[in-house]
Amino acid sequence: MSETTPYAPPAPLMHRFPRGARAAVTSCAMALLGLVLYVAITGGAEPGGGPDREGVSLAAASVVMAAPLAAARRRPSAALALLLAEAAAAAALGLRAEQVWPLFPVTGLLVAAVAATRHPRAGLAAAFATVAVQETVLQVDLLRDGGWGRVLAPGFLGLTACLALLVLLAWLTGTYVRQRRAYGEALRAHVAAQAVTAERLRIARELHDMVAHSIGVIAIQAGAGSRVIDSEPERARGALTAIETTSRETLRGLRTMLDVLRTAEPGPASAAEAEPSSGLADLDRLVATTANAGVQVEVRHGGERRGLAEAVDRSAFRIIQESVTNVVRHADARHCRVTVDWRPHDLSVEIVDDGPGHPDSGSPRDAAGTGTGYGIRGMRERVALLDGDFAAGPRPEGGYRVAARFPLPLTEAP
Repeated sequence: MSETTPYAPPAPLMHRFPRGARAAVTSCAMALLGLVLYVAITGGAEPGGGPDREGVSLAAASVVMAAPLAAARRRPSAALALLLAEAAAAAALGLRAEQVWPLFPVTGLLVAAVAATRHPRAGLAAAFATVAVQETVLQVDLLRDGGWGRVLAPGFLGLTACLALLVLLAWLTGTYVRQRRAYGEALRAHVAAQAVTAERLRIARELHDMVAHSIGVIAIQAGAGSRVIDSEPERARGALTAIETTSRETLRGLRTMLDVLRTAEPGPASAAEAEPSSGLADLDRLVATTANAGVQVEVRHGGERRGLAEAVDRSAFRIIQESVTNVVRHADARHCRVTVDWRPHDLSVEIVDDGPGHPDSGSPRDAAGTGTGYGIRGMRERVALLDGDFAAGPRPEGGYRVAARFPLPLTEAP
């Protein structure tokens, strides 16, 4: 199976630019806000050719009012609070709402920034404070001009509603961005947890297949050796040799797998690289080990052999190994036939034994055949992960049959 690169979420838009570019964008935004404020203030006051000193003062005031925007990127809450304080102070000093209107859209943008980057309560508080200050500045200006009659005029009621709706829209936009970011992080954490769980299950299956087969062979050999140790010393010695060989191979495999689990950066990729690969090429070793346990395994190959994907090769071997282990431990059989059929678009394996198994015999293999045994369930899961078909159960004529079919990609067909 091909390795996949973990998904890396894209960086925020402003973080994709160099730090100097971000500082330049902030400076341009400040300059633009100061310029628009200067035009709005002077246009509303209509100085009519006043002294140059007054123009310089208004320009300086506009720059000072735009200065909090410098902290908007890192501290949007503080920048919003300063701009709202400036709007309230301007209204208290007698400036009209149309003279400070550039502060309204900027504070709306800051509400969106606070809602997107801060706690939900902070975003909600920013929205309420912005609506309160903007509406206060507007209503105070209307009361100065025409009293409540002007405040309750349909046009100005619509303007009041529009200001509130714009702030609401900014808050909703920021909230959507924050929730989407949180959902993305939760989704990535869920995917990572699923990958860890899948890797643990894979390691558990590998350990089960490795240990179950070896312990089954060792148990059979130990039993046979204990029965003939006095009457047939040579046969008992052969059984002990088989136990030693099987034990050493199992310990070597367990050490390799434990080394993988102890690495500083464990993961599916590193485990796949360090794990000793077991595939159909190891069938001869499996046959020899099983023969030492007293079961003769006949291997038949059909079709043209060719390279397989590692996952298919390993799963096919593990299913054969698990089935042969069940024959050794439960079938009370002396012969087992393994058929590997290489077809153009799929690979089929079949394991058949001649044991006395029958649906009414009540043996552990019959219970496993219903899908309640860990071995059968593990084999079924292996095949399902590769979109294959699996069947297991007693044969009418006696014995037991396990069959699996693995679809092969078109690139592996001859």
